[in-house]
Amino acid sequence: QSQLVESGGGSVQPGGSLRLSCAASGFTLDYYFIGWFRQAPGKEREGVLCISGSDGVTFYQDSVKGRFTVSRDNAKNTVYLQMNSLKPEDTGVYFCALSLPIKTVQSMCETVQVGYWGQGTQVTVSS
Repeated sequence: QSQLVESGGGSVQPGGSLRLSCAASGFTLDYYFIGWFRQAPGKEREGVLCISGSDGVTFYQDSVKGRFTVSRDNAKNTVYLQMNSLKPEDTGVYFCALSLPIKTVQSMCETVQVGYWGQGTQVTVSS
């Protein structure tokens, strides 16, 4: 059964850091665009960062540039989202997702058109 499983969420104070994991099973990440999305209460889901599994081209939402980075462990078939200098406005449920590489990683993030979703993990940034 193919699935994406996120972990690593939690509560952190402003300025803190978290690392989210997305473990993929049944997927070969090289063949997909991989995205991290978030949804705050009462708001639409938005793309945070999207990366091409084949060549590493990455799109960052403006609000996370310089603070969030993505990495990958091929042996574990896992993608990580490192979040530094967290702000209260980063609060939300974070989802990883995959889409076929039809358009661009920017398009994936901006249109939120994906083929597969994980179940999400809660991130709360509060003092």
